[in-house]
Amino acid sequence: MFAAVDLGSNSFRLHIGRHEGDVIRVVKSARDPIRLAAGLDSQGNLTAAAIKSAVDSLARFKLILDEFPIDAVRVVATNTIRIAKNAGVLLPAAEAAIGYPIEVISGEEEGRLIYMGVSNSIAIPGERRLVLDIGGGSTEVILGRGHEIVKVESFSIGTVKHSSIFFPQGKITEAGFEAAILSARSLFEDAAPPYQPEHWRNAYGSSGTIRAISDALSKNSLGDGSITLQSLTTLKQYCVQCGQISQLELTGIKPERVAMVVGGLAILIGLLQEFNIDVLLPIEAGLRMGVMWDLYLRSTKRDRREQAVHNAATLFHADVTRANRVADMVKSLYAQLKPSSDTYTRHLHWSAMLHEIGMVVSHTGYHKHGAYMIENADMAGFTTREQRVMSKLILSQKGNLRKISDSFADLDFAKAVLALRLSVTFMHSRVELDYADFRLKMKNKIELEIRQDWVTLHPTVAFGLQKEIECWREVGVEFVVKANI
Repeated sequence: MFAAVDLGSNSFRLHIGRHEGDVIRVVKSARDPIRLAAGLDSQGNLTAAAIKSAVDSLARFKLILDEFPIDAVRVVATNTIRIAKNAGVLLPAAEAAIGYPIEVISGEEEGRLIYMGVSNSIAIPGERRLVLDIGGGSTEVILGRGHEIVKVESFSIGTVKHSSIFFPQGKITEAGFEAAILSARSLFEDAAPPYQPEHWRNAYGSSGTIRAISDALSKNSLGDGSITLQSLTTLKQYCVQCGQISQLELTGIKPERVAMVVGGLAILIGLLQEFNIDVLLPIEAGLRMGVMWDLYLRSTKRDRREQAVHNAATLFHADVTRANRVADMVKSLYAQLKPSSDTYTRHLHWSAMLHEIGMVVSHTGYHKHGAYMIENADMAGFTTREQRVMSKLILSQKGNLRKISDSFADLDFAKAVLALRLSVTFMHSRVELDYADFRLKMKNKIELEIRQDWVTLHPTVAFGLQKEIECWREVGVEFVVKANI
């Protein structure tokens, strides 16, 4: 059983699902319409009231999660928390409230998860499809074929800000609507060519906004009830005639969601016009379903992150032979250090595979360039937090340790750094290791026991170990080498 929590700009949502055959069936869902994006002040900070509302909502979600025997939970935060300048104030309190780490995902990763949810819900193998998702703070556009993503983009346009800009005080006018549509079109027009109809067979709308617009059309007998430009224009005229969001009555749409529908309608019209979409099909799948499928795939060892690491290594021309040697060594050395958990095991492996990608920029400061590249790259399946951990590991592989010493309070992380640094040192010295020659421990100090004749056989390693002793001493860690095996 898997759970996905989506901290969106309009609403916080929870899905709990069970994998059954070829589907994941939702057994429990919850929605809290806290409209987090509306809680951003003029400086881009979440207000104290918005933060309290978010924390209270997650505390309620925790009560629901505690009722189920869940195998894995993933909490993802989208646009509003991505852009909030004081997100660092919210996140610790929010994580404490729900009891799980919160992953602030990129817009592109959001798009990939949305597509994963859609593609696993459509039983048409190999279908070429376009998927649109209009959220409270951003809009994702994904082109794919079957389960494969061809192109994904995230646009910084969403229902909350669009409504507040073009329909101030809830006033709906023809001029305001046209300006809202043109603003959306201007954002999409440069990106439009790859998303034209010749590249896909069917277009799907996955967001709650698009499904709400679909309900507004069908339940209020507007147009023919389908999502077409003609039907959307009819809905637009209906909104203009009403003149005020607070007075707009749409069967099937809750009053608190009307503003979202109006702002989303302008964006959706702009999308259909720029991408030349004749009919958009609403679908009950998206980000939360994608998150649950991602958790399921991880549980079956089909982790998207493996492919992302391979892609990055290929893109930046990493030497696979050298990377594999370091990865093999680091696995054995880290195991000898006996970490208290496997928190860093996979990230250490991936860091080893990517430790030299910075050489595409510089052969001297490659560890610094590689760290920057990994922290800022768009890597499918990885969270910002995970990439930051890998960035620190790659940065730590050589040079002084003062730059990351603040992380050494976590002994398992310090052990990961030690294993990677020694593995890189041995690889550069072209040493073929027999791990029976080593005993490595790290508690209050680092102890490395090696064969008596090993230093004589490998003089460059002896030089490297002396440098290691000095580097660890600078951060207050004693490193003792004993040649007595």
